Amino acid sequence: MATLKKRSGFLESEEGIEIRHKLEHMTVDSTYNTESSYSSNGMIYPDHLMPFVDKHMNYLNTHPKLDPAMYIANLRLMIRRR
Repeated sequence: MATLKKRSGFLESEEGIEIRHKLEHMTVDSTYNTESSYSSNGMIYPDHLMPFVDKHMNYLNTHPKLDPAMYIANLRLMIRRR
């Protein structure tokens, strides 16, 4: 079984805080589709809905080789409402 490799301290780092701020800004902008997605983990998400920001911060944290700035740029292109 594969083990997840995480960035150490990414969520609390300056870069992580900046990325979180950008994701939060996207959620209040009506030009982006930032709906919550289903999560089977009822312990963390009792309503089984994982917030947009948590979903993408977790993804970036568990994929340390991704460039967060490029990820955000691509995400903006993919979720823009047309």
